[in-house]
Amino acid sequence: MNRGSRFNRSTHLRQKAHNLIAAGCHTYSKGDDQFPAQAPGFIVRGKGSHCWDADGNEFIDWGMGLRSVILGHAYPRVIEAVKAQLEFGSNFTRPSPIEIELAELLVGLIPSAEMVKFAKNGSDVTTAAVRLARAYTGLDYVARCRDNPFFAVHDWFIGSTPVNAGIPQRVRELTLQFDYNRLETMEALFRQHPGQIACVILEPVSTQAPHPGYLEAVRDLTHRNGAVLIFDEIISGFRWDLKGAQNYFRVTPDLSTFGKAVGNGFSVSVLAGRRDIMELGGLHHKKPRVFLLSSTHGGETHELAACIATIKELRDKDAVPYMWSIGQQLQDGFNNLAKELGIAPYVSMEGYPCSPYLLTKGPDGQVSMEYRTLFLQEVIARGVLIPYIAISYSHTPADVEQTLEASRHALVLYREALGKGDARPFFEGPPVKPVFRAYN
Repeated sequence: MNRGSRFNRSTHLRQKAHNLIAAGCHTYSKGDDQFPAQAPGFIVRGKGSHCWDADGNEFIDWGMGLRSVILGHAYPRVIEAVKAQLEFGSNFTRPSPIEIELAELLVGLIPSAEMVKFAKNGSDVTTAAVRLARAYTGLDYVARCRDNPFFAVHDWFIGSTPVNAGIPQRVRELTLQFDYNRLETMEALFRQHPGQIACVILEPVSTQAPHPGYLEAVRDLTHRNGAVLIFDEIISGFRWDLKGAQNYFRVTPDLSTFGKAVGNGFSVSVLAGRRDIMELGGLHHKKPRVFLLSSTHGGETHELAACIATIKELRDKDAVPYMWSIGQQLQDGFNNLAKELGIAPYVSMEGYPCSPYLLTKGPDGQVSMEYRTLFLQEVIARGVLIPYIAISYSHTPADVEQTLEASRHALVLYREALGKGDARPFFEGPPVKPVFRAYN
């Protein structure tokens, strides 16, 4: 079956994009290799929980701008706040009072925030946190959780992935890795590198739930060894809890980073942390100066206005419990479908209801990109875009029902492919691929 005619304009634009833009886009997670061949190539607009591609096709959008849109596309309160701020301009020669307004809001909200610093994306602030930790401790090594897929575009992290071309070996060696929920792997790093590890960085929660006492043990072990604990809350921030997953789990790190959802799609990220560490990037101390974050666009006023409006809307509408509820409906409905069709061991929706993820396996019981490709292709054909799942306040029970109906059709074909032992004859084009791979 050939569905390519649905995406004629996308196909044309894709050809132009790859001639003009390396990888055809500006975030690898949006690349052609992350989607089936028969998928929208370009999105032109969104409203609430829906989006429309360059060919006019409408989709329920569960990806929501790489999880950055938490309220909904073109959300009125946020758009109105941005428009109002733009009337005054967006960038000035000195700071704007709105920077203080947002800083006060965040310091009053996030448990680890005694001071903050703003930037444009998650990589900026996670790398700034690592630099601060190294300056504060005078140590060089970074211990990062290998189970968390992404921390930054910068060398300290990318050098520890298969995509390490262009990064000196000496830089790669400074980043160590431990396993989530296995404290002994972190303990081993501290034994192997005594007095040398500047910081431990991890997402407090991702696809796995922390074992009881794990995060507390990580904090205590880190501090006993004189290192700084950094929570990367770029994804978990505002989804598990309006005050962050650190508040949900009642474990406060030394530094934490927020991004993605904080501006409902506008470019804002936040480094927050203890005053004695954060002040190293300031002007009122006599210690060696840390060139922490210095971005011309870090204080753009309309994006800070978006952040303020997003936080206040999430608070005023008590949006976080609603998103948990929608996620639970989607997760339960999907898993019930898989059980009904007798393929629950091979496909399921796992994780927390506020941030579920799709697990696809082949006949051998191993995670399969081919079977993921098949599922994505079939739900896209029925108006559902679900490369990953970022529940927003705009998603509705009706969206859940339509998604489950599309999933039923996809899972019937999934079952047939399992029976034949091969998903590839069922989809057009190459399978989707991992972002982090050494060769294309």
